[in-house]
Order: sequence, then C-alpha cells, then structure tokens
Amino acid sequence: MRRLLRLLILSLPLLPLLAVLAGCAVNPVTGKQSFTAFMSREDEIRIGAQEHPKLIKEFGGAYTDTKLRAYIKRTGLKLASHADGSGLVYTFTLLNDDKVNAFALPGGYVYITRGLLALAENEAEVAGVLAHEIGHVTARHTAERYSTTQATNLGLIVLGALGSAAGVPSGIGRLAGLGAQAALSSYSREQELEADMLGVRYMTRAGYSPHAMSSFFEKMQAHDHLIREMEGNKQDPTSHIMATHPRTAKRITQAIQLAHATPVADPLIGRPEFLDEIDGMVFGDDPQQGVRRGRVFMHPELRIRFEAPPDFVLFNSARQVVARGPGKAVMVFDMAKEESARRTGSVKAYIANVWARGLRLSGFERISINGQDAATASVRINTRSGTRDVRLVAVRGGPDRIFRLAFITPPAMTGRLSADFRRATYSFRRISEDEARAIKPLRIKVVTVRPGDTPQNLADRFPVEAFHLKWFETLNGLRPGQGLRTGGRVKVVAE
Repeated sequence: MRRLLRLLILSLPLLPLLAVLAGCAVNPVTGKQSFTAFMSREDEIRIGAQEHPKLIKEFGGAYTDTKLRAYIKRTGLKLASHADGSGLVYTFTLLNDDKVNAFALPGGYVYITRGLLALAENEAEVAGVLAHEIGHVTARHTAERYSTTQATNLGLIVLGALGSAAGVPSGIGRLAGLGAQAALSSYSREQELEADMLGVRYMTRAGYSPHAMSSFFEKMQAHDHLIREMEGNKQDPTSHIMATHPRTAKRITQAIQLAHATPVADPLIGRPEFLDEIDGMVFGDDPQQGVRRGRVFMHPELRIRFEAPPDFVLFNSARQVVARGPGKAVMVFDMAKEESARRTGSVKAYIANVWARGLRLSGFERISINGQDAATASVRINTRSGTRDVRLVAVRGGPDRIFRLAFITPPAMTGRLSADFRRATYSFRRISEDEARAIKPLRIKVVTVRPGDTPQNLADRFPVEAFHLKWFETLNGLRPGQGLRTGGRVKVVAE
C-alpha cells in the first residue's frame, strides 16, 4: 500500500497531492501511519448512521428476541467501555441471518448474526468477535479503505488524462480501477492483524481470555469446511466471515503477543450463561425468508412449496434459493421484479423478452403447473465454468408476481437429470393458509447428555437432509470421533 501511495503521489498534481499528504498521520490507537484523507471522523459517524438501516434490511432485519438482543448489547457495551478513542456511541445489532458473519460500519455500528451465535460455544468467543469488530472501528479501517480507493481513482484520472502522451494504452485506467475495487472489497491481512491485536486489548481489559479468539477461529474453519463440502467446494466468496476477514491461527497468536496484554488471572468464559441465552434461538431459515426441510422449500408468505431433486442440497438467502447437485448441476429459484411481472402480459413473453432477452432459445412451450399458468424454454450458454444447458421455467403467481426456476447443467448431465428436473418443476405448487401457518422454524436446543448418548444418535435427530453428524460436531466444537461427557450440555437442532 505504501508503494501504491508513493506512485500516486508522483502522478498527482499539486492540490490533490497536498490533500493526500495531509491525510497521512499516525493513528494513536494503532501507533502506525494511517491514510484517511478522504473520510473524517464526522464523515464516519454520518455514513454509519445513513447505512445502518439499509444494512439491517439487507441482512433480513434485526433478530426479534428482546432478551438475546439485550445480551449482545450488554456484552458489546462492556467491551466498548474499554475501547480506545472517545466520543463514539456504539450500536450493537443482532441480525436475523443464519450465515456465520460479523462486521462493522464506521461510526461505531457493530453487527453479529444469529448464525454466528449458533456456532459459538461461550460468551468469551462472542466477546472476541465483537472486540475484533470494535478494533476495526477504532483503527478506522473503513476510512483507510475508502481513502485509498479515492486516491487510487484520483491517480487513475491523472493516468487517463496523460495516458496518450505517456504511451499508456487506452482503457488501462478502467481496468486498473476494477482491480483496485476488487482488492479493497475485504480487509487486508495487516488490518485484520491490527483488529485482532486491538480486540485482544479490549477483551483482556474486560476480563476475558484472548485465547477465545483462537478457539472460535477453529470453529469457523470447521464450519467453512462443512459449508464447502455441502456446496461441492463452490462458495460465494463474500458470503461468509472467513472470506471477508482473511486470518490464520498463526496471525491470531501473533496478535495476542503484539497486544502485550496483562494476562487475566481468572478469565471470564461464560459458557452456562451463553447456552442459556441461545437456548430456543432460531436455527437456519426464518419463516419470513422461507424454510428448508431436507429437499423441500416452503414459503408461508408467498404460499409456495417445491422439492429439489434427489442428492441436491438446498441453500437459502434473501434473494434466491439455490440447490446444488451432482456433476455441478444447479437449480435456482427466485422471483421476477414486480415491475417486469406487472408490465409483461404472458409468462412466455416474459421469458423471451425480459428474462432471456437476446438468447437463442429453443423448446418454447406453454404449460400448466398444478393449475398455474407457466412457460418453459431452454438455451445453451458459455460460462466461465464451461458450456452449460439451461432450462428456464416461469410461473405466473399473480398480476405483479412471476416465480422463476432455472435448471443449469453441464451438457453431459442434462439428459441424466431431465426426469428429476421435470419432477422438481411439477412439485411447485401453492400451499393453503393452514399449511402456511403450520410452518415453524428450526431452533437451537441445549440438552444435557444422558448415559448412552453419542454424537451419532443425537445428530440422527437433526431435521436436516444430510451431514447430520458433521453439523452436530461443528455446532459443539467436537473433533471427529470425539465422545461426550455424561451430564454435559450440548447444542442440538430441533423443530
């Protein structure tokens, strides 16, 4: 980064140069030089307040359990009271999202998901996550990323203006800008180390053991491996905490050493209290976003139900439902934009003129799916992963609603999965009000281990399609083959 700034400084005219130099100063929190020329403290507070409600909406809203939200707020404020820098009023939000994630906005807005709470083992581990995010805030890492991006863009403007005279090929500025944007989409390893170091400082001041950071990092690794296995080793690179927070166990150990924190004589762990707090917490999907039961997806508000083919695993998000199957086959469910659905007369016209406009479609057919007007067509396309056959199905759900199913396969798998995809298509149906009311979320239940209980027999009760034992081991921080202690408490998933 320092080399990048030197190159930019050499290319900038005088006034922008003065602005860049004025933004380079020693951050009193980290003790290191920090470049924050394009975002002041006041800007951070204003931006955080503006983006806070948008972010909550993007991640499914805040979790509604008042008692659990108060617990997270209480834990966060205890850590924040020991944080460096004064004047910030911290806001801690528990998000209604089953993904394992945590992040912070500038200005003191810290977020943690219920999916992360399900994975944690005790209060100290949760405190380690919150302290780490507070560290990002006090170190002003968002201001650094934003300012570096702005400086990069400013330098690219100069390159664009001088490009032809200097012999720079046209378009190089645009390409460099895309690269800079991608590189700055997550924290750097140096920033992660700083956040860990500051997090250790705040944890120990509050009475927690910093080694809870290490134990939770191991749980995140196990969870990441499980999700990758479920998805066939394909994963959205920005959908989980391991991608946006690049860290290693070695780096966390280094951060503990660099913090020079005084060891806590009797550190707070808080396992019984934490387990009491999360007992009964929603696990996986919230009915507001639709729920999965094995290969079946149901949405009580939309009043729909469909079933993925055998050997497919469902993944749910706020925008779409994805089922991943053998041979890199994929099934995707989502909805058309309301405006497009309302403006388009027939579902056949929607496929041709909106959804797949410009593609050479074949096999166009108007069909009826359980009494619903629908249409289907197919197309072969080239993707970064190779050639794919795509079968599109659009179902009219109302004047301003069109449901969409897409079945995507490598050509070698298309014939083999044709019948399964057809059955999945015709499994799509509307559900009654009674069926919709009967849909309940899965929940975390904390149970006491009885004589004869094993990880396998407790996992067998999990109402999930596959990976029962791995889910039980991951949620409870167990190594493969590790037994249980009679009288101990463990987390299970139940209806």
